[in-house]
Amino acid sequence: MSNDPPSPVSSPLSYLELVKICDNFRLPHNHGSTDVFQKPSDIDSFVPWTLSQSPRSPAVGLLRLDVVDLLRKEKPGTWVIPEPQAGHRVSFDASVNTPRKRTAVLKELCERWRDTGVFPASIGPRKWRNEMYPVYRNPFGAHEYYPENDSDEGLGNYAFEMERAACALFGVVTYGIHVTIYQGIASSPQVKIWVPTRAKTKQTWPSWLDNSVAGGIPSGMPVFESLVKECEEEASMDADIVRNHAKPVGAISYFFRNRMHFLQPEVEYVYDLGVPHDTPFQPRPSDGEVESFDLLSLDEVKSKMRQGIFKPNCAVVLIDFFVRHGHLIPDDEPDYMEIVTRLHGRFEYERWCQQV
Repeated sequence: MSNDPPSPVSSPLSYLELVKICDNFRLPHNHGSTDVFQKPSDIDSFVPWTLSQSPRSPAVGLLRLDVVDLLRKEKPGTWVIPEPQAGHRVSFDASVNTPRKRTAVLKELCERWRDTGVFPASIGPRKWRNEMYPVYRNPFGAHEYYPENDSDEGLGNYAFEMERAACALFGVVTYGIHVTIYQGIASSPQVKIWVPTRAKTKQTWPSWLDNSVAGGIPSGMPVFESLVKECEEEASMDADIVRNHAKPVGAISYFFRNRMHFLQPEVEYVYDLGVPHDTPFQPRPSDGEVESFDLLSLDEVKSKMRQGIFKPNCAVVLIDFFVRHGHLIPDDEPDYMEIVTRLHGRFEYERWCQQV
């Protein structure tokens, strides 16, 4: 994440360079070996976080070594941190074995870290979101939610929930929605796109350009309802316009490491919304997260993307829009296949719990 306003680059970025800014992390070759623990201050090495110590327990996150060291100091009965060895993994204690218990352990821990100044750039009072995000056993599985059930039996994919600001500290996969709102014909060179400027007061990426409407998916809210909520809150849009005209067009996923060297593997569900030609339309800032909205031509959008002043994941969503509507084609883009395949990564998930 960035706390600074954007600064245009001196040389225009290629589309592949824009993708690489967002999809910017790969696990080191020695991930899963005992070599990882030779340098406790190493910010490039990560340890898998699983629900239990069972070999069949799924990985739900990737922890930096300094986070592991802090967890090692926690009271008995909450965390299990074996001595460093190949296949080493951090997990909840065996007694912390239901979604409600896991959520409670993380709530107490993260609030205490916030109040005592641990990782203030990530979870300090100014960064705290007071919004819960779901964590799933399978990050590519169903979005299920059972917060009140105190048993793991029959719960499917839902594992627990945690404070949004803390997700990067624990390297968990998070989810969001992005909608590109356009006027005209999407495949036409004359199409125009509504582009917001993020508020100067935003906790992250202040004053950067954004996708038309975007936001995280909080615990317990279906994907499409998150889209409707964000459109109402960020752009003062009538819910009927969203429900009648927003079209699901897929998803993108990328492995991002932020400026503090914490991991943010993210999935963004992508929508297109073509404004009906006979409908007056003007998005208006509502909740203080957006400074203004501008209707930009395709060439203006491309130019500002290549200046590097779009929030990185928003540039990637727009690249996906260009691919789908024929504004970025293999005959004109030598990096086309690398771009397209990197828009749909799996975070090297199969390697998270590997043993070397």
